[in-house]
Amino acid sequence: MSCRLCLIVLMIGSALFASASEGGQRNELGWVKRLVRGFSAIDTNYIEPQHYNFTVMLQSTFNYDIYRLRSNSGQAVTLSPDMAMRIGPYMGWRWFFLGYTFDLKHIGFGDSGKKRELEFSIYSSQIGVDLFYRRTGSDYKIRNAYLGDGVDVSRLVDVAFDGINVGITGINLYYIFNHERFSYPAAFAQSTCQKISCGSWLAGIGYTSNSIELDYAKLQNVVAQYCKPSTVKIDSGLMFNSVKYYDVSVSGGYAYNWVFAKGFLFCASASVALAYKHAHGNIGGNNDRGFSFNNVNIDGIGRFGLVYNNTRWYAGASAILHSYNYRKNRFATNNVFGSLNFYIGYNFGLKKGYRNK
Repeated sequence: MSCRLCLIVLMIGSALFASASEGGQRNELGWVKRLVRGFSAIDTNYIEPQHYNFTVMLQSTFNYDIYRLRSNSGQAVTLSPDMAMRIGPYMGWRWFFLGYTFDLKHIGFGDSGKKRELEFSIYSSQIGVDLFYRRTGSDYKIRNAYLGDGVDVSRLVDVAFDGINVGITGINLYYIFNHERFSYPAAFAQSTCQKISCGSWLAGIGYTSNSIELDYAKLQNVVAQYCKPSTVKIDSGLMFNSVKYYDVSVSGGYAYNWVFAKGFLFCASASVALAYKHAHGNIGGNNDRGFSFNNVNIDGIGRFGLVYNNTRWYAGASAILHSYNYRKNRFATNNVFGSLNFYIGYNFGLKKGYRNK
């Protein structure tokens, strides 16, 4: 299951305050109204507001997920599932955008419930929020491996491996400094149109919870079956049952909207996060024992969008990539995941202010 919600929440607050009663109550709420409206304020020389109340859209989504595990001796295994396509309809009314996409590969099959993917985004002109919840299935494959000099791992490539389960839950909150002239919604929510090329610095905070469950005995069996010599042993750094990571991060970056032709927009955004991480896990072996560590690592977030929008019709593609890194002497993990979206949509129900234009 995959669901995406886009809300311009702060604009809702503005609309609610606009209907406040006359007299003293209006005076008391006046400064609050101005504050809320400031969050959605734009320079119309650079940004064209949305002209319509409703939208319908069809979107296809390709999810990407790759994990790399590395021990302190240098042994490393890279795993990822096959990229799956999801497709589904979306419907929007003003600030609300709700849709559902389903996996074409697993329609009507029971194993579709093994994966859970939920994404929730808020795009206002000034503030953005990304929330994500991902639980993998058991359809990973070994994409690459290094198990020591002289070890032939060529037969391991693309071998199915169901001994890993990954879960990640997180939230990123970011502030757009040049929000009056630069529009994130123009690139990722199609609710405005960027008229003149412009960029902005970004700053944010985030929290992420990540878990890995690894059946190291299955990994050893696969290695023994497909590698030469078959006597190669998995390093102790990869012999763990489960690891959980928690991190808190602060990030900074830059985003730029390039208007290269009328109605066309290309957006590129990159942020680097300094993250403090706490991890604890369970080591496999005859006598299972626990371990924990704290450290600081660098993570990254990239967003890219290509859009055509003439205020009535729009179409485009967008990609969002997250990179999380955990390093310690005993072992290290790198996780890159994200989504690639292709969409086409239609706006209707012209707003009152544009009916006579």
